[in-house]
Parts: sequence; C-alpha cells; structure tokens
Amino acid sequence: MTEQNKDPAIDLGIFARRGAPGITSTEIIAIVLSVLWVGGVGLFFLVKSSDDGASQLDALALVITLMAIFLPVAVIWVGAAAARSARIMREEAARLQSAIDAMRHTYLTQAHNAGLELKPSVEAKLDKIAAAQKQTETAIATFTSHREKLAAEAPETKPALANSAAEASESQPTLALGTPAEEIGPPVSIQDFVRALNFPENADDKEGFAALRRALHDRQVAKLVQAAQDILTLLSQDGIYMDDLRPDRARPEIWRKFAKGERGRTVAALGGVRDRSSLALAAGRMRQDPIFRDTAHHFLRQFDQTFVSFEKGASDPDIAALSDTRTARAFMLLGRVAGTFD
Repeated sequence: MTEQNKDPAIDLGIFARRGAPGITSTEIIAIVLSVLWVGGVGLFFLVKSSDDGASQLDALALVITLMAIFLPVAVIWVGAAAARSARIMREEAARLQSAIDAMRHTYLTQAHNAGLELKPSVEAKLDKIAAAQKQTETAIATFTSHREKLAAEAPETKPALANSAAEASESQPTLALGTPAEEIGPPVSIQDFVRALNFPENADDKEGFAALRRALHDRQVAKLVQAAQDILTLLSQDGIYMDDLRPDRARPEIWRKFAKGERGRTVAALGGVRDRSSLALAAGRMRQDPIFRDTAHHFLRQFDQTFVSFEKGASDPDIAALSDTRTARAFMLLGRVAGTFD
C-alpha cells in the first residue's frame, strides 16, 4: 500500500495482539480473598491448637483439612481467571469491530471518491455523444430537401397556413363593410404557429402565451390547439406526458409525403415513438374509453388537415421545428396507436 492510498483512519496496530495486561482489580480481589481465607483458617487452627494442646491429626484428617483450606482459594482463582478471560475476549471483540468499521469506512470513502472522479468523465462523454447525435439529426432533417425559394422569407413574418385566407373568405361571414373576419389582423406566422403547438413551458413563459393568443385568432389553428389541449389532458390522466417522449425524428421529406396523402411504409417513420408503456396505455385507453377514442380521432383529423395547409408554405427547418412540438409528439403517438401510418 502506497502512501497515497493509505488511509489514516485505518490503524493496522489494531490487528496485533496486545501484550498481557498487568494485575487488574479482579486479581487484587482474588488475592485479598485468598489472604483473608488463609488467614482466617490459620487463626482458627491456632486458636484450636492453643485450646486442645498438640494436634493429633491423622492422615485422613490432614487431607480433609488441607482441602478445606485450599479448595476455596482455588475456586476464587478459577473465578478470577474466568473473569480475566472474559474481559480479554471483550477487548478483542471491540478491537475487531473497530477494525471492521474502519475498513468499511475506508472502502466507502474510496468508492465515493472513485465515483466522483469517474462520473464527470462519463457524463462528459455521454453529453458529447448526445450533442453529436442531435447535431446529425438536425442537419439531416434540415438539409435533405431544403427549398431555396423559401429561405429568404423569415418564419417570423411568413404565414403558417398558405390557404387560410382563401378558406376564410369562403367559410367566414363578412363584416358590414365586406371585410372577412380573419382579415382584420395579420395571418399567423410560422414562428407563432410552432410555438403555440408546443404550448407555454410554464406560467412564466410570456412569449409562449403571447404566441398562443396570436395563433388562436386563426380559426383553423384554434381548432387544432383546442383538440391538442383536450387529448393532452386525457393522456396526462394516464401519466403520459409529451416531455417524457423521445421519438425518432423523421426527415421533412417524409412529412411532406404524408401531407400529400401517401401512407404505408413510406411514412412509417412518422410513428417514431418507441415508449412501450405509453403506447400500451394509449392503446388500452383507445379500446376501452369511447370519449378518449373520439377525442383522439378528432385530434388526428385536425392535425392532418392543418398540416396539409402548413406544409405548402413551410421550409424543411419549419417542418423539423413543428415535429419537435408537444402536439406533433401526441400526433406521432396516437397515429401509431390508431394505425394512421400503416
């Protein structure tokens, strides 16, 4: 063991047997009792001899007398030896327990220190791998089918739904001056549309709430947001939260194929949710709860219809951003359960 690895908390001397201790209180008591007994017996025979004259003890009487004198002394010293042995055993047990505790403390300390040294390096490598994977996925999703003609227009000003104005003129009533109701304000931008479908992060997300309010001015977007809110509430009752899902990201070109009506293997990558518990819970709820089933199918229809309109004017980065929202994750989960991508 080197000096660096030697822990001062371990005293190797605790394993060495201690030398025999000196006279203790047990031996002192035994000596005192022995002296008192021998003195008392001697005094007894002295007095008896002075009273009866010369002692006329025969051999048997001598043996019995000696036993009466020394047997109690032997018993006293046997007890003293037993007490001494018991005390030594207790001390050895205490030293052994101290040694075990010291070894255990040292082991835990070394394991803890080794874990602290190993954890940052492992976490750093995992973070690098995750960052590299995310960058690769983003690059693939962004540049596989990029449209240069849409790159010049920023998502802050580009309308989210290409045909919202045409649909509004056909379905919305006109005001007294002949102005459609949805032409009062500007159309919903792609940035607000994507942020609204992801919903505010928390009560302090002012930008999220502002984007949601602006998006709700569009009737079609409002219907999708309401449908998404309803289904996310029902999913949360079973402990299914979109933030816990990490679906496989599909390339924008696959989303475009889906918007154009393709189904089957060509768009199967959209069902990238691999969480088995979430899929099982959603499938069971879909079979047993008619309210959940109707709400899920209504949400899937609204997302399908809105995405068809969104895809016409969206760039590949816009589609990639939309696919990472909570609403899109719910669509991927329920679409796979309902067989939308089959």
